[in-house]
Amino acid sequence: MVSHLPLAGRTAVITGVSRKQGIGYAVASRLAQMGASLFLAHYAPHDAEQPWGADSIDGVVSGVGVQLADGARIADLSINLADPGAPEHLIERAAAALGHLDILICNHARSGGDGRLTELSADMLDAHWQVNARSTLLATRDFAQQHDGRPGGRVIWMTSGQVNGGVMENEIAYATAKAALAGITPSVAAGLARQGILLNTVNPAPVNTGYLDPATADRPQEVLNDVLSRFPGGRFGEPDDPARLIAWLVSDEGQWMVGQVLTSDGGFR
Repeated sequence: MVSHLPLAGRTAVITGVSRKQGIGYAVASRLAQMGASLFLAHYAPHDAEQPWGADSIDGVVSGVGVQLADGARIADLSINLADPGAPEHLIERAAAALGHLDILICNHARSGGDGRLTELSADMLDAHWQVNARSTLLATRDFAQQHDGRPGGRVIWMTSGQVNGGVMENEIAYATAKAALAGITPSVAAGLARQGILLNTVNPAPVNTGYLDPATADRPQEVLNDVLSRFPGGRFGEPDDPARLIAWLVSDEGQWMVGQVLTSDGGFR
C-alpha cells in the first residue's frame, strides 16, 4: 500500500464508467492515481443506442487499471440501474469484491428518449426517474447501510444546472430527474452527515463526452454553436474538469463541504 497517497486504503464505487470520453472514466482515473481501489459500474447497451456509440468495456477497465497505485484493486459490473433491485445488487457486489466501501459516485445517467413538455408521456418520465434519480437514492441508501462510520465517507451526485436556471426545454424528463437530486441534496446530506458520510452534488454544465462533437452529436450544429457561445473561455467542458472537483470533494481536503450543489462550469451561461 502506498500510504502517502490521499485515498490509499479507501474504496470507491463509481457508476457510469463505460466510455473513455466519459466523466466516469475521468473520475476513475483521478481516484486511481490518488490510491483508491475501485469498483466500476457500466451499462454498454445504453451507449450502443446513442450516436457516440459504446466502447470496449475491457478496454475501459484496463485503462483505469493501469493507473492504480500499488496495493489497490479494481473490479467491475455491468448493471442496468433502471431495475428496482439493481442499486442494492450494485452495493452488495462491490462490497463482496472489495470489502468496506468508503466512496460512492453516482455518475450514471439515461440519455435520449425525451422531449418537450408537449411530447412527454408517463413512460418517458418514469424511464428517466428510474435511472437518474431513483437508482441514485437507493444506491446511496444501501451504501450508507454498509458504512461503519470510519473517516472518509463520501457520496457524490450529479445534476444538470437547474439550480442556476438552466433551460433544457427539449429534455424535460431528464431535467426533472436531475433537478430532483439537486433539490433533495440538503435533506439527504443532513442525515448522512450524522453517519460520517458527506454528500455533495456537482453540476458540471455541458461537458463534451461525445455529444458535442459534430460527428457524434445528438443535436444540430446550430445548437452546438449556440452552446459553445455561452462559454466565455471559448471551449466546452472536458471530462477532467468535473473530475478534478470530485476528486477534491472525496479527499480529506473536501471534508468541510456538506450538502452543497456545486457548479463547475467554466462560466457557462
